[in-house]
Amino acid sequence: MYGSRSFAALFTIGSKNHKWALLKFHKFAAEFELRARTFPGDPLQSSHMQKKIQSALISVFYKDGLENIITQLHQLGITIYSTGGTQKFIEDLGVPCTPVESLTTYPSILGGRVKTLHPSVFGGILGKRDDAQHVAEMKQYHIPEIDLVIVDLYPFEETVASTTDEKLIIEKIDIGGPSMIRAAAKNHASVTVVAAKKDYALLEDILKEQKGETTLEQRRLFAIKAFDVCTGYDIAISNYFNQADFINPFNKEKTVLRYGENPHQQGVFYGNQDEVFEKLHGKELSYNNLVDADAAVQIITEFTETTFAIIKHTNVCGIASRARVKDAWDAALAGDPESAFGGVLVCNATIDKATADAINEIFFEVLIAPAFDADALEILKTKKNRILLVLKNKPAGNQQFKSVLNGILTQQNDTGNFAEWKEEGGRTTSASEKEDLVFANIVCKHLKSNAIALVKNKQLIGKGCGQTSRIDSLRQSIEKAKQFNFDLNGAVLASDAFFPFDDCVKIAHAAGITAFIQPGGSIRDKDSIEYCKANNLAMVITGLRHFKH
Repeated sequence: MYGSRSFAALFTIGSKNHKWALLKFHKFAAEFELRARTFPGDPLQSSHMQKKIQSALISVFYKDGLENIITQLHQLGITIYSTGGTQKFIEDLGVPCTPVESLTTYPSILGGRVKTLHPSVFGGILGKRDDAQHVAEMKQYHIPEIDLVIVDLYPFEETVASTTDEKLIIEKIDIGGPSMIRAAAKNHASVTVVAAKKDYALLEDILKEQKGETTLEQRRLFAIKAFDVCTGYDIAISNYFNQADFINPFNKEKTVLRYGENPHQQGVFYGNQDEVFEKLHGKELSYNNLVDADAAVQIITEFTETTFAIIKHTNVCGIASRARVKDAWDAALAGDPESAFGGVLVCNATIDKATADAINEIFFEVLIAPAFDADALEILKTKKNRILLVLKNKPAGNQQFKSVLNGILTQQNDTGNFAEWKEEGGRTTSASEKEDLVFANIVCKHLKSNAIALVKNKQLIGKGCGQTSRIDSLRQSIEKAKQFNFDLNGAVLASDAFFPFDDCVKIAHAAGITAFIQPGGSIRDKDSIEYCKANNLAMVITGLRHFKH
């Protein structure tokens, strides 16, 4: 396994390389360590071969971001081979470029479908530099060594998203690109491969700080990332032809996390956080931060009024809607100030100075909001590791994924609040009760089952969740309310599933609760309904269960 000794080899080329490695490869160290474990017994592990780039093959669809790399390659005297539009792009920069056709002796044919698929190209990429037979054959057939491959892929997914014309889509299935990427990654003992624009900066630093000389560890890391690019591309094509009903969760950008749920577990995030958040301050999001942030975003986007919520272990422990942000925060915190410690905070309105001053008094991990006033941001940034996120967009997609056994479960997101509004109790709900019941039902939806939410004046004042008995959840919620001195008289109750008996209704009524909302569907619904009728209590049946396992 690669350890500190292996990483020390990154720093053997000189002080400049040492600086580059510290600045750039630190963020990839975790990924490298993770991946290295998958190569037990690899004889290359003990070697830190350095390889000087002397020739490069560049063929890309998107040319932006390449200028500095091409200039540096030229300054280092590296021979550049290229094709078509990329060749013209390079030459327009004033850099000489050898057309691939001079190697293959064939022009680009069949409408560009065939231009690099030739032994002179692939032999130059795949040839083993330490194999005498390979070297002899490459010399015999005039095949030059190709040390660097920069190739991206035709925009297949973008094309699928923009048109239904199958002919156009088919033409965006890249053949030569994945082949060159895979070939270069396979031969990473000698070849550096860059398959994504986001890795250009790393290559730039190698060219600048290491004068075009790479280590085996660097080439291996690039190879791993290249194989990931090809895997995602193939999955996208497969999904298109299979007309897949769901998007493969692993066909996404990959970020290696500090660790998983616990320090001894490794964790990886597949997706692009930048599509959802703009990070203004703080350390990188951890596995647990991301899980709680997801729960926070899911619940806050359910509300249109100014609302503040506090999330702990994916459950909402405090939430309230008020006219002002500061008031919403105060009410949310009051719901359970103990559980708020170390939580994830989320609001659907701009964080102002008054709210920031109040929030700054407690310890929290993450704060998510659509915007921050400048003076509020200055206050909140006083804690170095505190994570401040601007919510740009609700996560796209309508699917959830969960690993079970040796497979993955997928389902549609739980959308909506209620399917119907059936007043089944002893009286009709008042206007204020109805508002609280609608509020409570949303909150309950985002609690782990069995779930009970007690609400009064659009403030969560007690909750029970994750219990094996609905009665236990109810007792827990009542005790929470009493713990923080809330008056339950006139409060409402939401349950995520039906009442199979009337025991919960009786216990809640004894505590002062006057109105209930539940999905119904039990063969004994009548028991709870009749109790409400006999005691002049309101009960709403929604016809929509929100069970959260």
